Parts: sequence; structure tokens; C-alpha cells
Amino acid sequence: MRTLITGGTLVDPLGATRTEVLVDGETVAALFTPGSLPDGLRDGPGSAVDRVIDATGKYVIPGGVDVHTHMELPFGGTSASDTFATGTAAAAWGGTTTIIDFAVQRTGEVVEESLAAWHAKAEGRCAVDYGFHMIVGGVDDQALKAMDHLVANEGVSSFKLFMAYPGVFYSDDGQILRAMQRAAESGALVMMHAENGLAIDVLAAQALARGETGPVHHGHTRPPELEGEATNRAAVLARVAGNCPLYFVHMSASEALAVVSAARGAGHNVFAETCPQYLYLSLEEHLGAPGFEGAKYVASPPLRTNTASHHDDLWRGLRTDDLAVVSTDHCPFCFRDQKELGRGDFTRIPNGIGTVEHRIDLVYQGVVNGRLSLPRWVETCATTPARMFGLYPRKGIVAPGSDADIVLYDPAARTTISAATHHMNLDYSAWEGFRIAGKVDTVLSRGTVVVAGGEFHGRAGHGRYLRRGLSQYLR
Repeated sequence: MRTLITGGTLVDPLGATRTEVLVDGETVAALFTPGSLPDGLRDGPGSAVDRVIDATGKYVIPGGVDVHTHMELPFGGTSASDTFATGTAAAAWGGTTTIIDFAVQRTGEVVEESLAAWHAKAEGRCAVDYGFHMIVGGVDDQALKAMDHLVANEGVSSFKLFMAYPGVFYSDDGQILRAMQRAAESGALVMMHAENGLAIDVLAAQALARGETGPVHHGHTRPPELEGEATNRAAVLARVAGNCPLYFVHMSASEALAVVSAARGAGHNVFAETCPQYLYLSLEEHLGAPGFEGAKYVASPPLRTNTASHHDDLWRGLRTDDLAVVSTDHCPFCFRDQKELGRGDFTRIPNGIGTVEHRIDLVYQGVVNGRLSLPRWVETCATTPARMFGLYPRKGIVAPGSDADIVLYDPAARTTISAATHHMNLDYSAWEGFRIAGKVDTVLSRGTVVVAGGEFHGRAGHGRYLRRGLSQYLR
């Protein structure tokens, strides 16, 4: 099948240009400037093109790459409400054609067996392509050896560690150092959840003892200073480990961003992402909503106060590349029967917000509002995450030889986000009522149209597992 995408404006990290895109099968075959299309490819009788897609008035961008999702993640006595089938279909609706999810190993479990369990969850069910990071919740000699095996044989080149959640995923400084030393040798990327979990547990217990049980206290007991402290500690450990490649997930606070900025300025292999919730939502308006409504916005790190400069600093970090990526940390839990587990005790509210369907739209609002350029929008949502996690140039760019993961984005359209119309398996929306300038119009995954004309044409099982290489940003 040969597809010609004509009349659109191709946006990539170098800029925005009028370009004709020829897709042959699953890959991009060629790019043409307007008027340079060979006669045999023009629409009409005898054309060598099977299908023409008119992109007039639309941006043509690479399919989004969301490198932080948690489909079916067990947490707090329940599991994330999106399966790999529902979550990847929702991703496609939102213009994301690749996800990297997290396989989970806990203390006492065998890393390779844990990875196999996540393969079993995802295989044959994904509507878009997918890969895995590995959560190492039990750092020991066996797990350290397994890290090398996964890099060399399984296409898993990134490992997540937690400085939070004692008794669940938590690793102490000695364990973190050992894992970082191993990663420094192999070139693997260590992904860090940086919050001081031991101190947070003390603050949470004290709050509950005072009768402070509502959702807003989730935020009060996880102050930004404890994210900043943990970020600094992890950056120091990475230097001691031999400049281990270090990537901070879901950064929310100015204090943490300052550490990353300093480390990058000193030439260290330190990178960071943020998520839409930390760019827009706040402790006061959302986490502190009346009654139990704030439970809908419980995530870790928590939403930050709008009386400080967190939002502005994070947007600035995206412009300066101190924040390289926007991911979602998509980990949805329904309000009924899941978030409600924490009524009377905020520590029992399952942590997570559902955003995989809305990331491209929400970051595009930064373009509309003058906070980001068009090329930077594409970089943070597609090109940089693909390069950061060893998928480029197969993913993250519209270029000859790349997978034909392509989104037509209509900047003139207007939509409003609502649980009544979203496609995530979630009974509420953290983004209810958000007005969006722009809309995903058409989505191709490896040359197959999966979204068009307001209808879903994809299928479970279309998505393929992606074996990844090393990050392309290492010094």
C-alpha cells in the first residue's frame, strides 16, 4: 500500500515546511517539496499511489512517543483501570503511536520472570507499538546481573528505581549506587522517582494522627523540598557511580529542576521529564477540591501550589531543554471503588492520573500560549523521547526509512476534554472542561490508518514490541 500525504506542513525539530510525504507499506519512502512530485505519484489514472490523504491546513508530525505509562499496574490493593488494549487505543486517539510501559520486579522476584509477565499482559493486545522499562524493586546480585542481560538480549535499556514507597519499591542509597554502577558500565539509563520516602512516611503518619485525612494532605506531606533533596542526592550518587546516565521521571518542583539544571550545566549525563499535570494543575484548585473530589488528582509527586513558580519554571525548563521530555505517567484509577479506597485515609488513595489520550493536545496549548515553539512541541512529545530511549530514527521523526507513524493535527479545530467523550477506561477526567485549541485529525501507525474521520480503525494486536538500543544523548 502506497499512501501520499499532500498539502500539509511537516513539523520536525528543524522547523515547519510544506512537504509531501510518501509512505510505502510501513515506512516513510520519501519527502517532496510542493511541486516536485514525480508524475507517477500524482493522483489520478495510472498513479502509483493507492491512497491520497489531503492534509491541507494541517500539521504533519511524527506520532507521539509516551515513555512513561503504567497499564494494568497493581497498586494499593487494586490495578490501573486501563489495560494494554484500552490504554493503547486511547493513546492512538490522542496521536501517540508508541508507549514505553514499566515491567515490575519486586524484592524476591526474578527480573527475567517479571519481564515475561508483562510481555504476557501486552502481547497481542496493543493497538500501537510498545516497549518496556524495568522497575527494579529488589536490588541484589541476581537483579544486577539481570540488568546486563536485559540490555544485551531483551532490548530493555532503562531501569527505574524508587527513593519513595518504603516497603514497596524503595531502594536505599547503597542499592541505588550499586545499580548505578552497573548501568554506568553498560550505558543503560537509570530512571529515578526522586522523593524522600522515609521522611514522607513520617509526615504522613503525623498528619493522620492529627486527623488530617483528606486528599489535600497527600500534597502537604510530600513537600517540594523533599523532591529537591532526593533529586540532589540521586545526582550525587550518579556522579560517584561514574557519571551514570540518570533520568528523573515526572518532575514537579522548582527545587528539583534547579538540581537538574546545575548538573547539566556541569556536563553530567542528567536528564528529566515532566508531565501535563505539573504544567497545569495545582494543589489548591484540584488536589484541594471540596469533599473527596481531590482524590481524583492524587499522584506522586503531588500537584504543587500555585502560589510558587513551579508551573512557570517547568515551562521554562522545557524551553531550555533542562526538561527534555513530556510524558504522562499515565496510571488511571476510577473514582468509584478505586480512588474511594482512601476515604478517611489519604495514604490509601491509589496514586495516578489518566492523561495518555491528551498529552499532544495539552502540550500544544503551550504553542498556542507562546510558551513553546512548534518544533519544540514535536521534540518534547516525539523526537527527544525516541532518541532518549533508543528508538530513533525508527520512531520520533517523519523521514525516509522511519516507521510511518504520522499524525495530522488540525490547528483550527476546537475541542473540550470530557469523560463523556474520552476513550480511556476511566470514569472521570482530571481534565474535565479543558478547552483545547487544535485536534488530532488522522493517525497512522506503521502506515496503517488507526484514527480518521472521528472513528477508530485500529485493532488490538497491531502494536509490536520494540527492542530498544541505548540513549543517544550520552556524553
